[in-house]
Amino acid sequence: MRIVMFALLALLISGCGKNSVESNGGAAESQQTFKWKLVTTWPKNYPGLGTAPENFANKVAAMSGGRLQIKVFGAGQLVPAFEVFDAVSQGTAEMGHGAAYYWTGKSKATGFFTSVPFGLNAQEMNGWLHYGGGLELWRELYEPFNLVPFAGGSTGVQMAGWFNREINSIADIKGLKMRIPGLGGDVITRAGGISVTMPGGELYTSMQTGVIDATEWVGPYNDLAFGFHQVAKYYYYPGWHEPGPILELIVNKDALATLPADLQAIVEGAARAVNQDMLDEYTARNNTALVELIDTHGVDVRKLPDDVIVELRRLSQEVLEELSADSDIALRIADSVKAFQKQATAYHGISEEAYYEARKQ
Repeated sequence: MRIVMFALLALLISGCGKNSVESNGGAAESQQTFKWKLVTTWPKNYPGLGTAPENFANKVAAMSGGRLQIKVFGAGQLVPAFEVFDAVSQGTAEMGHGAAYYWTGKSKATGFFTSVPFGLNAQEMNGWLHYGGGLELWRELYEPFNLVPFAGGSTGVQMAGWFNREINSIADIKGLKMRIPGLGGDVITRAGGISVTMPGGELYTSMQTGVIDATEWVGPYNDLAFGFHQVAKYYYYPGWHEPGPILELIVNKDALATLPADLQAIVEGAARAVNQDMLDEYTARNNTALVELIDTHGVDVRKLPDDVIVELRRLSQEVLEELSADSDIALRIADSVKAFQKQATAYHGISEEAYYEARKQ
């Protein structure tokens, strides 16, 4: 009996020691620190667009207790603005922040995930992405590039842009050199204009020197910060081309897989928080910025003529039909957006739109 007792005691001590080692190992793993780089298409700390990735990094650090530390690099600090996609895909940086329509050279369907002309607004885009199957399609599209996308902010409905020529008819678009990326740029080209894609940091000088005749950027909050009122005569609305642009946080798939489950959840949660926070910020800041542009700087704010809007809508439909035929996934994304918009339009006719109309009384 004495021998049996000693044997059982030895096994018990051995088991406790093993459990202790496993416990310590798990604790050590949970305390591992990860250091990531996040590259953006925006100037460092630029209002709204540039501060969103900074806010994201700060939230992740706080929520993880410092276990995931993310250093943000503005456009050109680590890689040029339009090389963000490749940098994250290849693992040069673990994360990026930008807009999907900058990557149409990789896949034409990426434009769907920033904004569709005459398409979903910000509220509807978020609904489609998170509850209408859009995010799953987005991640399927980015899968071959080793990327996992998250919604990373929205500016709400944008302005049509700054122009150095009056737009009185669709004929005034012909020959117009305009900075306008994505599907909106395709529409301007179809209308006889010349669409140009360039980073935000180059727009002021390009307008000032006549390299371009017009530019869309965002809206009053960001446009005031860039000083476009100093180099353009007319400020047109509405933003037919970007009614609800979604920005993106993209993560290198391999890097994301190395994180423990709780840190992966923190990345997702912080992205959702920043996505909504940016829309809140623009909803507030655009109001005061518009007042300053008009009252202080005397900006000539004009509505695009109705017949111009009608023609741009018709051309947009042509562009979308051609894009839908580009690939199987483009067709599936287009069908998904169209179906969601049809339902959202029907409901918003008796909710949002009806309320706005009632509020005017």
